[in-house]
Amino acid sequence: MAVYVRKHPLEIPPPSEKDWPEDEEENFFLQDPDGERAALPQPLRMASKLVMLAFENAMGAIERREMLREAQPTKCCPTAEFQVTGRANCLAVSGTCIFAGLSVGLAAFKLPDCEELCAWDAGSAEICAVRASHMGSERHVLLAVDEMGLVWLLCFHKETFLLVKILNQVEDISKQSSCVEVVLSPGGDFTGVLLQDSTKAWLEIYQLPKGSWLKEMEKNSGAAAGLACREKRSSCTSVGSPVSASSADAKLSLPVLLLKVQPHKPVTGSSFRSPLDALKKVDEDSMLGLGYNHLITASQWKQHEAIFCSTYREYLEAMGERECKEETPRHATFHFLLPSWILQLGPEIKAQPDVPAGISVHWDGSHNLCFYSLHHPLKERADSDPNPDVVWPCAAPLVCSAVSFCSRYLALACEDATITIWDKDLGFPLAVTATPHRRLIRSVHFLHGSAAATDETPSAAAGAACPLPAPCAAAGAACPLPAPCAAAGPACPVVQLLVLCTDSSFYLVKAARAGKSSIMLLADRPEDPELAVSAVLPVLALPSAVLVFSWDGKVSLMNTATAQVVCHFTTPPSHSVASPWQPVFSVDSLSGCLLLRGDKQQPLADALAQGGANHSTIFLFDFSSYPLKEAFPKEPDLPLKSLQNLPWMERCNKLLRDRQQSLLGNEEELSEYWSRLQAQAAAMDQEREKVKGQKKP
Repeated sequence: MAVYVRKHPLEIPPPSEKDWPEDEEENFFLQDPDGERAALPQPLRMASKLVMLAFENAMGAIERREMLREAQPTKCCPTAEFQVTGRANCLAVSGTCIFAGLSVGLAAFKLPDCEELCAWDAGSAEICAVRASHMGSERHVLLAVDEMGLVWLLCFHKETFLLVKILNQVEDISKQSSCVEVVLSPGGDFTGVLLQDSTKAWLEIYQLPKGSWLKEMEKNSGAAAGLACREKRSSCTSVGSPVSASSADAKLSLPVLLLKVQPHKPVTGSSFRSPLDALKKVDEDSMLGLGYNHLITASQWKQHEAIFCSTYREYLEAMGERECKEETPRHATFHFLLPSWILQLGPEIKAQPDVPAGISVHWDGSHNLCFYSLHHPLKERADSDPNPDVVWPCAAPLVCSAVSFCSRYLALACEDATITIWDKDLGFPLAVTATPHRRLIRSVHFLHGSAAATDETPSAAAGAACPLPAPCAAAGAACPLPAPCAAAGPACPVVQLLVLCTDSSFYLVKAARAGKSSIMLLADRPEDPELAVSAVLPVLALPSAVLVFSWDGKVSLMNTATAQVVCHFTTPPSHSVASPWQPVFSVDSLSGCLLLRGDKQQPLADALAQGGANHSTIFLFDFSSYPLKEAFPKEPDLPLKSLQNLPWMERCNKLLRDRQQSLLGNEEELSEYWSRLQAQAAAMDQEREKVKGQKKP
C-alpha cells in the first residue's frame, strides 16, 4: 500500500505584526467589531453567539406579536343600553325615535338618551316586523306586521300611537291573507304590501294621505290622547281593542289602494284570429310587453314544445319533472323609484323630486322586470291586474335587485350569476359582469361614497371646450347649452356595488359612465361554517362602510375600499348577540349609530323558568364615539339635481351632454380599432400585390 509522505513538513510562520498599522491600531479594531469576539476563547464565543441568537429570536417574536396586535381590528363597546319589556323581535329608527316590535306590542324610545316615550299593547298580537318613516314635526308613520300576518298601519304623534287601519283584515277568516313583505317609501308617501293566501300571491300599493294626517292629528290631538297609552308600560292598567277605538276616535283618513299587481301568467297559445285583433290589444305607447299579444296558436305551441322535449329529452330527464313544471311565483321584489326618464310622466303631471313616481317589480323565476307608474288616474281598477308601463326582459331569471340612494341606478342579479347596473336616467347599462366561478348571488347593495352620481358636478378642467360638435349653432346664433358652457359636462361617476354570494363571499363591483367596470374579491368563502354571513348592510354615515353579521355572533365593520375589517362591535361579556343567524338590529343613517339586541347569558333552567317574561337589552353603538374618521375619511357630498323640475329644453340639452360624455371614453378604443383595421388593410394589399407578382411570367 503506497503511502505518500511530505518531504518538507508544513511550517507555521511565527506571528508578525509588521503589517499592522502602528498609529491607527484603535481605528483598525473599530472597523471590524467582530474581531473582538474572535479574540475570545472558543467556549466564550459559542456562549456569546447563543445568547445573541436567543435575544434576536425573542425580539423577532415580540415584533411579530406587536404587528399582529396593531393589525387586529379594534373592539368597540356599546356607548349606551336600555331594556324593553318582553322579547324585541325587530327595530326601526325614524328621526329621533326608536321603535321596537315586541312580543306584546310596540314601544317607542327617544334618541340619544334612550328614554321610553310610550308603549302600545296590541292585545295578544306579537309584532314581528316594523317599518317607520319620518313625516316631520315629530310625526311618524309605521307599518307593523304581527305573527298572524296582519299589517297594522299606525301614526305616532306627541308620544301617542294612533291606529289607522289593518290593511289586510277581512270579515271572513277563511279568506284571510298573510303578509310576506312590506316596504315603506322614503318620506312615507306610499307603501307596498306583498300578500298571499293558500292559492295565490299579489302585491298591493297604497297611497298614504300624509297631508290630511298632519292636519287631522293636530285637530284631534285631544281625542288621540285617550286612544293609546301615554304613560309607561308599568302604569298601563287595561288593554282594550285598538281596532275599534282607533277607527272611532282617531278619525284619520284611510289610505288609497292604487295598484294590485299579480304574478305574470305563463305565455300560452294565442286566441286572436288575425293580426288586426292582436294590434287592437296593444296600447299606443307600448313598445315591449310580456309576450301575450302574439299570433302563435295553441296547436303550434304544442308542436314546438313536443319538438323541444324530444330534442333535449336527456337533459329534461336529468332535471326531473318537478323542476320542469312551472310553479306559480309566491314572492316578489319591488322598489319605489323617484322620477326618471324611464317612467315618463308627461308635461301635464308635475312630479315632486322627493316623491316616488313608480315601482319596479320582479317575481321569482321571472325574466321580466316591470315598471308601474303611480301617477295614472284612478279608474276603480283595484281588483284588476294592470299592465306594466315598461317591461325589461332579461336573459335569465332575476334573483335580486337594488336601487341606489339617489334612485338613479338600478342593479339586477340573475340566476346565471350575471350583474347589470343600469342608469335609469339615460336608459343604458353602466356595467355587465359576472361573479368568478359563477357563484350564485344572494343579495346586492349600493354603497355610499363620493363617487355617487351627481347632475351638478362641473367639469374638472376650467375652460373646457363645448361637448357638442362645432359649430353647435348657425353663425351668429347663441349656444344652446346653458352658460357657462365649460361647466356643462358632468364628471364621470363611479358606482360601487357590494355583491354577497350564497357561499358568504364578498365582491365589490365598480362601474363608471365611460364604460369601464371591475370586480374585486373582498372576502372569500370562510372555511369554518360558523363564520358564514347572516346579513350585511351599508352604512350611509361612513363612505365605503359595510356592517357584516356572522353566525358566530360577530358584528364587523368593513372598509370596502381597502378590503379590511376596521373594528368589531362587541356586547358585554354578560350578553351575546341575539339569534346571530337572524340578528335583530337597525342602523340610523342620520345620526350614525347601530342598535343591536343582546340576550343575557344564563343557564337553560333559569331561562325556562322565566319563560317569555324576561327583558331584552338593546345596545347602542354611536359611530362618532369611535376613532373611525381616519379609516373612513369624510368626503364632500354633492347635491343632486332633480330632472323633472327642469324645462324640456334643458332636459334635452342635458341628455345630449350625457350622451356625448358617455362616448368620450370610447374615443381611444375606436382610434385603436381604426389603426388595427388600417394595418390589416395595408397587410392585405401587400399580400395581394405579392400574389400578383408571383402570377406574372
